[in-house]
Amino acid sequence: MEIKFFGATKIVTGSNILISTEKYKLLLDCGMFQGAKEIENLNYSAFPYDPKQIDYLILTHAHIDHSGRIPKLVNEGFRGRIISTKPTMQLSEIMLKDSAHIQQTDIEWENNRRRRSGEELKKPLYTIEEAQHSISYFNAYNYDQEITLNDDIKLIFRDAGHILGSAIVELWIREYNSTIKIVYTGDLGMPKRPILKDPEYIKDADYLIIESTYGNRVHENYIDSMNELIEIIENTANRGGTVLIPSFAVGRTQELIYELNKYYEYINTEEYKKIPIYIDSPMAIEATRIFQENAIFFDDEAKKLILSGDNPFEFDNLRYVQSQEESMNLNKAQYPKVIISASGMANAGRIRHHLKHNLWNPQNSLVFVGYQAEGTLGRLILDGVKKVKLLGEEIIVGLEVYNLQGFSAHADILHIREWLSHFEKKPKKAFVVHGEVDAANSLSRELLYDFGIESIIPNFGDGFIIKDGFTSQISDLDINILNERFDILNEIELLEDEIKNLKLLIEENKNDKILRKSYDILKNKVTEAKNVLLEINLLLGK
Repeated sequence: MEIKFFGATKIVTGSNILISTEKYKLLLDCGMFQGAKEIENLNYSAFPYDPKQIDYLILTHAHIDHSGRIPKLVNEGFRGRIISTKPTMQLSEIMLKDSAHIQQTDIEWENNRRRRSGEELKKPLYTIEEAQHSISYFNAYNYDQEITLNDDIKLIFRDAGHILGSAIVELWIREYNSTIKIVYTGDLGMPKRPILKDPEYIKDADYLIIESTYGNRVHENYIDSMNELIEIIENTANRGGTVLIPSFAVGRTQELIYELNKYYEYINTEEYKKIPIYIDSPMAIEATRIFQENAIFFDDEAKKLILSGDNPFEFDNLRYVQSQEESMNLNKAQYPKVIISASGMANAGRIRHHLKHNLWNPQNSLVFVGYQAEGTLGRLILDGVKKVKLLGEEIIVGLEVYNLQGFSAHADILHIREWLSHFEKKPKKAFVVHGEVDAANSLSRELLYDFGIESIIPNFGDGFIIKDGFTSQISDLDINILNERFDILNEIELLEDEIKNLKLLIEENKNDKILRKSYDILKNKVTEAKNVLLEINLLLGK
């Protein structure tokens, strides 16, 4: 059996793992790359395998960094079965169609520019119709149900507690009269969070593929983060400002609605303190409807609340914004308010319009409640840039910026360790994925020193043969070149960020010769790196 890693390798997006046996080929997730432009361009590259030969795609959950290239896979010949839970299938439909809508809008904008300059026009990764068509390949199953794919492969979905429908995959593969059990965490959630059940524990595995998003971090206390959010809302409202919350449309938005419902209905019942809360994301509104249809998957507290007659997704000062006109009017309104809008990393969607109109104003607040990948607008703002370009206009960052990590739906290192402690039979080897380099390295050390589990942090394209209990790496020159290319792209991105910051300092200190010399040195480094990149692209024939 062979395992190859084609995404979420030393980064957090693009999850895509290929498992090949003598008879079958299956994928674990088929996610979109998100972040810097160079990383997002990977979405347009050909798959490093033939989609026509893939028999099964096992999808852990609907988040776009795990599901976002499914329509592309179908477009390029996949005709197998997509295996998921029912909520994952329902949420994937709205997320993939929304992804297609964003791509078509962005491409239209880009092609208008290309027409003016005489450049070749581009096509979106896929259309809304193609996204809808890809849903016809889904097969939905329940948690804890034994799913037999064929005589050699079976699996069980366990609740990952990350978003509605998210799953840990227990996968049994028989080959040459020997059965190997692989456990893939997908994205592992945090325990004791609202709405969802806690992640289930796994007792045994031969091999473990584990996410490491927060493998080097301990989250802030959830209750403390919620209390801080309420304080930010009230302080901002008192000075007449607006609170902007970029939020993932699936999962985080519903969690915020649930908690704000509890606060305004049971704690702060004074009418004059009920600040208007606007959910401005058509996808989040549709996702909330799907949540309400799947209350059977909620935890005991949420079920009890519903049985008492309280709809946790409705309260007096909550407004769902449907039309674009209503969304635009929010930026004209001068009264205090909270706008929760997608996307969660501020890279697309209506949140960018709200940022354009509110980012400059010191009366306002911007609150991040989720992970911000490298290269995204959210990450740039968190890292302290003073100006950003939004919808063709440079905007200063003048408002107050907060990062509330207690809301994260990813397990931190304490819970990953606690989850690992429930293995009664330790894995022979672990593959650490879905984490930036420092986080992956940290978790790898934890696995070895605390649990005696050797681990591998794969690079893009790395392949491993598993046979007779041993793991050996497949060597491939082209894969090494691809990894070198990826490292250089990251280096160029970091250098260009430094150049931007230095340029701002030079504008403020025009006679500073040392700053100008540093600026020239950095520019030369970028030129050298781009020359190396050109040589690599020639080697790859690109």
